[in-house]
Amino acid sequence: MSTIIVVGATQGTGREVAAAYARRGSQVVITGRSQERASAVARELVAATDGAVTGLALDLTRPATIAAALESVQQVDRLVLVGMVRDSNSVRDYDVEAATTLATTKIVGYTAVTASLASRMSVGASVLLFGGMAKDLPYPGSTTLTAVNSALQGLVRTLSVELAPVRVNSLHPWVIEDSPVCAGNEQITEAARKMTLTGHLASMNDIVDACVFLLENPIANGIDLKLNGGIA
Repeated sequence: MSTIIVVGATQGTGREVAAAYARRGSQVVITGRSQERASAVARELVAATDGAVTGLALDLTRPATIAAALESVQQVDRLVLVGMVRDSNSVRDYDVEAATTLATTKIVGYTAVTASLASRMSVGASVLLFGGMAKDLPYPGSTTLTAVNSALQGLVRTLSVELAPVRVNSLHPWVIEDSPVCAGNEQITEAARKMTLTGHLASMNDIVDACVFLLENPIANGIDLKLNGGIA
């Protein structure tokens, strides 16, 4: 039985990826910032999928605690790093603390998780980092998010070299229509839809399909995949 770790899986895309792998028969370990929340979501996923899911507490904003949080994990075949903090932070009114938290979470935190688990990764293991289209399409308040998501491309490149033959990729989705953040917010979704060439926005299922491709295809390595339907 393969083992997949999904960091940041108590809601949204991370939760859906965890559910998909539970249905596939994998041993799934999910993380959340609190043990109570992670355990509760793990129980919900077990009930929904009849799979094997456990929950661990892990806080990406505190990288020094990550190795201890992952001590119980014995083997890693797939690692998905989805967890993030939200930050609307303009350079004209810059919140240094918020910016530091975001950068720590997605650069230092993601790297610390990968480093902590590197010795337990199987030969055919793969790692998937989550970024976003703010790297290419900055907007007022995205100063740090744009920089951090752009930096993930460099992280993918160096990790794919250092961890070889373990594969490392990243996924950069545009607006996800039925995500917890966007569902029911027509102002966001309609504006985003008009920017695409297809006239369609991704669903959570679309994103999960892309995750499975990057995680499972043995030739997919060093890819920074943009899922945006084409931007006009």
